[in-house]
Amino acid sequence: MKKHPAIAVVEFRDIAVGLHTTDAMLKKAPIDLIKSGTVSRGRFLTLISGTTASVDESYYEGLTLGGGNVVDSVLLVDVHPEVHDAVFGHRNPCLPMAIGIIETNTVSSNIRAAEMALKGTGVRLVEIRLADSLLSGKGLSIYQGELHEIESALEIATNILEARRIEFTKKIIASPHEGLVEQINFTTSFSEAKLLELEGEGDLLPGLVFP
Repeated sequence: MKKHPAIAVVEFRDIAVGLHTTDAMLKKAPIDLIKSGTVSRGRFLTLISGTTASVDESYYEGLTLGGGNVVDSVLLVDVHPEVHDAVFGHRNPCLPMAIGIIETNTVSSNIRAAEMALKGTGVRLVEIRLADSLLSGKGLSIYQGELHEIESALEIATNILEARRIEFTKKIIASPHEGLVEQINFTTSFSEAKLLELEGEGDLLPGLVFP
């Protein structure tokens, strides 16, 4: 995977504006287009990467041209390696240790929170999900580490999100069930999840017969 020092995300309220503005962003400076396209809630999402100077120039072109149609955005000029890889779709293994979860109503705010949480603590990033068809335009990130580190990471994220008046939900699972760990390792998407037959559950109703 090619590494980039800078990454930017711009979320547009309208698809037509997103397409038009993304074209202008690509023409403004020599950047790489990670991905762009429609996401749920009828929005358009654009992710770019490259050198700090080029991404900075294209990002502000997007904000200027997009204007009030920009729902949210983020520019990371020295992106954390785990955030970088997660944006490109990489997932880390989920282990039997404390889990932190952050859900935000925009993708950009979740990436921003993840960046600061990882740089400020020793937590690991399991995954970031970016407004896919099942998230209704939301961002989702999952973290792992020692409980005190998870608590610190979510406190950092909370301060950032509250300061920007972003709607969010956060939760900590201090000691996750092995079934949940296995499920997260496979996927956090219900449509892609597999059946987990946990030991002992088949004996709960031994006389029950299904037609």
